[in-house]
Amino acid sequence: MYPSDLTDSQRAKLEPMLSEPVEGRHAGGRPRKYPLRQVTNAVLYAVKTGCQWRQLPVDFPPWQTVYQQFRCWRLRGTWEGVSRSLREQGRKAGGRGPTPTVAIIDSQSAKTALKGGAGVMTRARRSKGANDTSRSIRKATY
Repeated sequence: MYPSDLTDSQRAKLEPMLSEPVEGRHAGGRPRKYPLRQVTNAVLYAVKTGCQWRQLPVDFPPWQTVYQQFRCWRLRGTWEGVSRSLREQGRKAGGRGPTPTVAIIDSQSAKTALKGGAGVMTRARRSKGANDTSRSIRKATY
């Protein structure tokens, strides 16, 4: 068991959001080879640790299976939906509305132009004194 693994209560909240909808497709098909919980735990492990997909520990399903499911969830917008749903549940539990009504943006946390503008990006030049010294050394060596 890894620290990134889902608890039973977390799994109960996420399972309905992560399971694939059947609408628009036939209900048949090949059954899952690896349980959805194991695949989800492997995705969370990779995201938490930042490891490469190929470097997943051997007690998780094969990396190809995990990556394919992650990619499917990402393309369907599943993770955005999970994040939105959990945020709304947390706000309701705190006695607030499901969505914020006001946003405050601090100028120190919003990215602006780099300090110094274009002058910072110009190449550093050597001082005239350094040029004179090197010129006098060259003259003396001839």
